[in-house]
Amino acid sequence: MENREAVTLFTDPAANIDARTYSALSAFGFRRSGNHIYRPHCQNCSACVPVRIPVKKFTMKRSQRRIWKRNQDLQVNRVAPVFCDETYNLYDQYISRRHADGDMYPPEPEQFKSFLVEGREETSFYEFRQQGCLIAVAVVDKLQDGLSSIYTFFDPDLAKRSPGIFTILWQIEKAREMDLQYVYLGYWIKQSKKMNYKYDFKPLELFLKDHWVLVT
Repeated sequence: MENREAVTLFTDPAANIDARTYSALSAFGFRRSGNHIYRPHCQNCSACVPVRIPVKKFTMKRSQRRIWKRNQDLQVNRVAPVFCDETYNLYDQYISRRHADGDMYPPEPEQFKSFLVEGREETSFYEFRQQGCLIAVAVVDKLQDGLSSIYTFFDPDLAKRSPGIFTILWQIEKAREMDLQYVYLGYWIKQSKKMNYKYDFKPLELFLKDHWVLVT
């Protein structure tokens, strides 16, 4: 928010946070970035709202069904979160062309490693390929009750496919397949146009005043 100073609450970086505790923190609005697990803690502002999709209640709307069908030619592979030229080059293109106005620009290999590669053993890279060509990567943590969508990047030239939306739809189906309850999407800010897509996944649960509230 403009003219406001953000305050963030971090877990102790020296603490050994196991899978159960990490899942419990996620269910209480915490988020992971690299080795850091955090939550906004602004006294006079509650603009950053944790959101998650209850996958068993979710039904695709018409536009999402079109995106789902449009991308059925893609193959999905689960790989370990490691640095390689192919993955990093895709990340570089995405940040340079889609987020050149953000604090992640310019992208650098060490930034990529600290943000996405270094993290937790629950983390996977899901590669989305078209005829062998890498077009998107979803970085996902497996929690005890769901999947946490950490970050997604894709080929900017293929934006008409809506790969960002498709990877979330795919994660919803993957969570159902794994008999998990939620897909965690991180924080939603009502005033941010770039985050509008999160509010399109309904029903959606918002973490308000330390309780999850269902929005249909």
